[in-house]
Amino acid sequence: MFGLSQGTFLALLAIFALAVTFDYINGFHDTANAIATSVATRAIKPEFAILLSATANFVGALVFGVAVATTVGSKIVNDNLILGNGSTVLMAALIGAITWNLITWRLSIPSSSSHALIGGLIGGAWAAAGSGAVQWDQFAAKILVPLFSSPILGIVIGFGLMVVIMNVFVRANPRHMNDRFRKLQIVSATYMALAHGSNDAQKTMGIMTLALVTAKAIPDKTVPVWVILIAATAMSLGTAAGGWRIMKTMGQRVVKLDPVHGFAAETTAASIIMVASHFGMPVSTTHVISTAIMGVGTSDRIKAVRWGIARSIVTAWVLTIPASAIVAAAAYLVLHLVGV
Repeated sequence: MFGLSQGTFLALLAIFALAVTFDYINGFHDTANAIATSVATRAIKPEFAILLSATANFVGALVFGVAVATTVGSKIVNDNLILGNGSTVLMAALIGAITWNLITWRLSIPSSSSHALIGGLIGGAWAAAGSGAVQWDQFAAKILVPLFSSPILGIVIGFGLMVVIMNVFVRANPRHMNDRFRKLQIVSATYMALAHGSNDAQKTMGIMTLALVTAKAIPDKTVPVWVILIAATAMSLGTAAGGWRIMKTMGQRVVKLDPVHGFAAETTAASIIMVASHFGMPVSTTHVISTAIMGVGTSDRIKAVRWGIARSIVTAWVLTIPASAIVAAAAYLVLHLVGV
């Protein structure tokens, strides 16, 4: 197939299997990003919320371009420095990301699948060819800047939007207001799920495309349509499987949410993610929705946010890239040792 040798084809098949596994895990790991607030406020029944999220994730992955996939496939690793070891690097990167995702899922900690994958790429490439294998300037511009700015924007915009809403509806009957925003949350949850698909599925598309280029199965890094379909399908199936552990943390343990809070948080997070997707920045949907929830909660009072839970989430954010990089580097060394 693709005119490849048997060994190259089998390596490519292994990478695609790991990529689909990562995308599936990403789906159920990050289900909470799109629907936890809507479920927590009882705006949407859990079963319908998961179906809605899975569908919108698929559509978001399919129709909102490939700018983020281009970033992951072209602007993190120096391809020319990992030639000959590219397949092993990509396998190691995916193993590192999958391992960290499963650890944080088991501990019910919302962490970033995006940064787990980026950390895995860095760790695998570094183990293969040293620190020069990483495009540090692009990493700073495309990864670090959004990494720090998007959570700040989540808090600030979430807080600001909530203040505006409360001032506009200052005379509204609280019960009627909740009923109105409970219906609006169906719209905001759909928007959030579309945004999640537009950003998160593209990272796996980038890995698959990089694998195809490394194997010389395609001439350039233009993402094939069939790769988009595979990534979108895997993520939507993972989303359909649900992510109840993390959903409980996101929807109930950080701050007590009313429908108006959920609408403000989802609208804030989805808008930030959509802008990032347009500019090819692989942001963490987990970071953005978590901080948006904190922002809207803080608009009531500082003590409304359970900062102990928030602190554990932030700790996971800080650890994600280095931890997945270390696991990926170890995986690369083991794979290289056994001759993969």
